[in-house]
Amino acid sequence: MNFIEELTWRGMIHTVMPGTEEQLSKEMTTAYLGIDPTADSLHIGHLVGVMMLKHFQRAGHKPIALVGGATGMIGDPSMKSQERKLLDEETLRHNQEAIKKQLAKFLDFDSDAPNAAELVNNYDWMKPFSFLDFIRDVGKHITVNYMMAKDSVKKRLSGESQQGMSFTEFSYQLVQGYDFLTLYKEKNCKLQLGGSDQWGNITTGTELIRRTVGGEAYALTCPLITKADGTKFGKTESGNVWLDPRYTSPYKFYQFWLNVADDDAEKYIKIFTELSREEIDELVALQAQDPGQRPLQKRLAKEITTMVHSAEEYEAAVEASQILFSNKASETLHKIDEDTLLAVFEGVPQFEVALADIEAGVKLVDLLTEKAAVFPSKGELRKLAQGGGVSVNKEKVTDVNMTVDTQMLLNGKYILAQKGKKNYYLLIAK
Repeated sequence: MNFIEELTWRGMIHTVMPGTEEQLSKEMTTAYLGIDPTADSLHIGHLVGVMMLKHFQRAGHKPIALVGGATGMIGDPSMKSQERKLLDEETLRHNQEAIKKQLAKFLDFDSDAPNAAELVNNYDWMKPFSFLDFIRDVGKHITVNYMMAKDSVKKRLSGESQQGMSFTEFSYQLVQGYDFLTLYKEKNCKLQLGGSDQWGNITTGTELIRRTVGGEAYALTCPLITKADGTKFGKTESGNVWLDPRYTSPYKFYQFWLNVADDDAEKYIKIFTELSREEIDELVALQAQDPGQRPLQKRLAKEITTMVHSAEEYEAAVEASQILFSNKASETLHKIDEDTLLAVFEGVPQFEVALADIEAGVKLVDLLTEKAAVFPSKGELRKLAQGGGVSVNKEKVTDVNMTVDTQMLLNGKYILAQKGKKNYYLLIAK
């Protein structure tokens, strides 16, 4: 597999330094990509870079994921309008371990293959470096004029930001450049991958390698991913879409991909899956024939949810997403976990009811009128139930005087009432 060709048809190349393709065709090459460890989980904004590393390894080359422990303590000014909060070492180490577990789903770290992936942390070589040593051994090789010419610096100094730029942030590109030099010397790493906003920092590294050891190093960046409507990719109303199920449930993760726009689905399926060009072309043709079936979104959601979570979590998410539309969803409703249940019914009206009433056994007609105002009157409840328009936990109610007890509680505390086809109410027993 030719790495550059593969990334090109997938729409994953923004800029490539001349000579990069020749280097990759000449020998197995080591490349690194930096990951900011400000949280103990990656989010889907990181996935483009991770997929670059994955394709790089598939092409027979060696990927290095660099967790930016030192650079994370400074904060990259690239395309940011303000400084970020700085982290302590204990937090950074915790985040590094969590990130490695997630990366292991994409990259092979453990085999004996010569191109097995590695994880490094730049804090390990920056920690013992004194400030005086750094400005003497590294700073003297790069001029201020060279650093000032970078877009990331120019934007911050041109008045777009009210805060200007601290010396700490200004020095960021030197630290990142030194990372590249270190990996070049210690791991024979000749290529750095990153987002297009990193071009300035990456080329500072290639320049530092050239000026200090006379070495030849290369750079390749991918475009920053946007949505068809121009809004930021990877953000929802509730914030980032995380890879860790503690922050974004597998159901919500699956739903995010299932609901992307058609134009985005065609772009994303190339970037975020390993599907071949032929498979993707086939799905694009199917989508064109019958857009309502959403074959692109369904396959995209399947591939990426299975890769990030598991096949079991994917199946569970599909099952959960059918609850709203299926009349046979009662069994699924009793199986799904609390997070998924709440995600599926996010935004529906909720009522608190006394757990003691449920434990004692309460008539449904009383529960849905007196204890929770799902129906304004018992008469209306009886009338709708006679026409088959009332369900509890997705089962049609035939007897409004039935007793509701703890056996009917979902996850030990919820009851789902349904009025007509589309009106859901969640009762929470406390």
